[in-house]
Parts: sequence; C-alpha cells; structure tokens
Amino acid sequence: MRRQPKIVHGIIPIAFLILFLTLNVIYFGDDTLSGANQIALLLASTIGAAIAISLGHKWAYIREIIVKTIGSSMPSILILMLIGALAGTWMISGVVPTLIYYGLKILNPKIFLFATVIISALVSLATGSSWSTVATIGVALLGIGNALGYNHAIIAGAIISGAYFGDKMSPLSDTTNLAPAMAGTDLFTHVKHMAVTTVPSISITLIIFLIIGFGYHPEGAVEVDSTLNSLKSTFNITPWLLLVPIFLIAVIIKKTPPLPSIMLGTLMGGIFALIFQPHIVEQVSGVSNSYAEAGYIAVMKSMFGKVSVDSGNAQLNELLTTRGMIGMLNTIWLIITAMIFGGVMESAGLLVKITESIIKFAKSTGSLVGSVVASCLFFNVTASDQYISIVVPGRMFARTFRKRGYKPELLSRTLEDSGTVTSVLIPWNTCGATQAAVLGVPTFSYAPYAFFNIISPFMSVFIASIGYKIRRFSDVEMEAIRQEEVEEQNLELKFEQD
Repeated sequence: MRRQPKIVHGIIPIAFLILFLTLNVIYFGDDTLSGANQIALLLASTIGAAIAISLGHKWAYIREIIVKTIGSSMPSILILMLIGALAGTWMISGVVPTLIYYGLKILNPKIFLFATVIISALVSLATGSSWSTVATIGVALLGIGNALGYNHAIIAGAIISGAYFGDKMSPLSDTTNLAPAMAGTDLFTHVKHMAVTTVPSISITLIIFLIIGFGYHPEGAVEVDSTLNSLKSTFNITPWLLLVPIFLIAVIIKKTPPLPSIMLGTLMGGIFALIFQPHIVEQVSGVSNSYAEAGYIAVMKSMFGKVSVDSGNAQLNELLTTRGMIGMLNTIWLIITAMIFGGVMESAGLLVKITESIIKFAKSTGSLVGSVVASCLFFNVTASDQYISIVVPGRMFARTFRKRGYKPELLSRTLEDSGTVTSVLIPWNTCGATQAAVLGVPTFSYAPYAFFNIISPFMSVFIASIGYKIRRFSDVEMEAIRQEEVEEQNLELKFEQD
C-alpha cells in the first residue's frame, strides 16, 4: 500500500543534494558544471527513489515518470544544441565581432558608467555569456574607469549589471535556455515574457548610473583603440553583417517556430562567413587550396566544435572563442539529470509536499512569485551554483503554477529574475567568486552597485503583485491539465495492478 509522504521525506533528498553540491564547490571549484553537479543530482535522485519505493511506489512507475519528465525537456535540449551551432557560425561570419565593435564605439567618457552598462549588455547579448564579457571587455572597461578616477567598485557594479542583463536576455545564454526547460515553456516565449520585468529593471539601472556620473567630467581620451583595431584587423567589420541578427529577429516576430528560426539564423551565419570572412574561413579550416572545401570544413567545425579566432590580442581571443554544439553538452547533461531528479521527486509527491508547505501562505500571485524568488536565493546561497538555483526551484514549482492556472513563462521568468542574477552577489557562489577574482574587486564591494541584479527580483515580485501581463490558462487548457493528472494517477494504478 502506498503511504502519503511527510515533509521530511521531501527534505532528505534536497538536503543531500545541497551537501553534495557544497562538496563539489569545495573540491571542484569552477568546474562543477563539467560533471560533478550532474553526478550530485543522480546521487540525490537515488536517495529520492529509495524513499519513493519505501513509501510503496513501484520502480516501473517511477521510471515511467522519469522518462516522461525527460521527454518534456527535449524541445529545449534541441534548441540548446542549435544555439551552439548558431554561436559558432555567427562568430566566424563576423556577426558577433561586429556587434562588439559597434558597442565599443558608443563609449563616451562623459557618461562612462552609463556607457559601460550598455557596452557590457551588448557584448553579453551577442555572446550569451556574462563570464566572457566580464573577463574581456569588463576588464578593459575597469582599467579605463580607474584611469578616469572612478571608484573600482562602482565600475564593477556597472559591468556586472550590463553583463547579466545580456546573459539573462540572450537566446545564446545557457541559463536563458535552462529556465524555460525547467518551467515547461519555449525559448522565445520566455525571452519575450522576461522583457516585462527586465526592461524596467535595466532602465532604472541606467538612470541611476547616469545620475552618478552626471556631475563627473573626466579629462583625457579613453583608450579602446587597441581592441577596436584588433577587431578591425581580424574581421571584415561592416553594417551588412547586422542583416543576420535583424533577419533572425524578423523571423521570430513572424512567429516562426524556434527550431527552424535558429536553424535559418545558423545557415545565414555560415553563408555570410563565406562572403565576408574568407581569411577566417581559411584560418579555421586549415585548408588553402580549395575555398569550397575550406568553407564546408569551417562552417561544419564552427557548428559542432570549438573554434577560436586568433586576433593577435590574447585577452580578446577568449571572447572570439565558441564551443559549438559540443560546448552545450554539459548543460544538456545537467538538464537531463535535473529532470531525473525532478521525475523521482514528483513520482512520490515529494516536491508537491515541499511546495505545499512553502506556499500555503502564498494566496496571491505576488506572494507565489516571492516564494520562488526566496527559493532561488536560498539555493544560490546554500548550493553555491546558479544552475541549481534554477533547476531545483523550477521543478519544485512547475506543477503548482500549472494547478493555479499560470502559464509556465511566469515561472521561467521568475527563475531568471532571481536565480540567474543574484548568483553573482554571493561571494561563495561560483559566479560571485569568479567575477570577483577576474575583476579584482571583492563581491561585497561591487554588490551594492550591481543595481540591475538587486532590482530584478524585487521588480519580478512587484510586476506579479499588480497583475501586469500575467498569462493564465483558459478553461479548456485547465481541463486538459486536470485530465493529464487523472491519466498519471491511472498510470500508477496500472503499475500497482501489474
């Protein structure tokens, strides 16, 4: 006979998961995503499965729910793979370098902090990586700001704000793909819905930095010439390359499904590489006697594997490196193991028991979103990893949001508004520790000036509290959800009878 779980049954696997993740941070440091965290999820899943079986659930049923849960994430996994391919062709075509080049061009010493946020945001949007942005352009901007007399903590706050805005909104970002996978929505719906909270947050941030720097009048020229010259001498920088992202945006606006949209953007990047960057094609392919052969090899390599363009500038080279589809495999592995953990926990009702205890006082939309924000912050502090702060709360709250009639993009947006951006504010989190080390500025020094990261969680709760742009399921959709739950219950009964 099956027994109803108690709250302690749900807490035990999560407590072990936090323990394993903490040990991973201690022993593996920044390399936790390469496998340590995935194994932690599998070990915690094993503990959860043992508890589920002890409560009377059949292993065949638990396995069926795991397979079903993994299956629900397959669209996101496919998109993530294509995103890796797109990043590769956009790099060798010069699309990403062109976006970086024009971003640096807008630098104005009189509004340095304001410009720093914009430049960091543009670069992070183009690359999908806050870490690469901070380690390259961010370091350069910090040096420029110090030379102008700005406080290094304020400069770091501006860099972090812009970099994490881009990381949060870029379709190339792994967290931007991870959040909708956990919540059960698609990438473009997620990005569109995030704009509701992210645009006000970054607008307020820009105004604050504009006010801070408004009365400051730095003397002397700002030297970004070396980076601009490196980009210009390595790539054929031309406004024509902007047609590629414009085309992709137009295709998305036309409501073309994500997979064909990204594939079209990837192919356009490959075509533009052949037209505008023949020297890069030759460098990447290593073939010089046949351009057709070189083009095929370069485009294929950029789509599936690591490609690095040599600009002659060691610091810039890091930003000009992409990992293709292969670079997405660790994140895909994380998604699969997270879905295994979520499936085990859901099969025995363990996640439901935990979320019921957390949200029993959350009667309104705002308080429900606040519960997710608090959970994400809790996992950023305890698990020290932004991926886990998205994965675990995402699986914990997905069913609850559906049962209350909220479409999954509300949950996916909240995961990014809290899990992604607050990770860099925690000194012992992998994000906070890495950015502090790269910039040479302690986390607690720059954290008060990372206005975007501070504002975002509060903006998420505020927007939810006033009910703005909150999408709900229709009565027909809610009936379908209830029918799914009935079918799941019948499935368990079937396995028990067998």
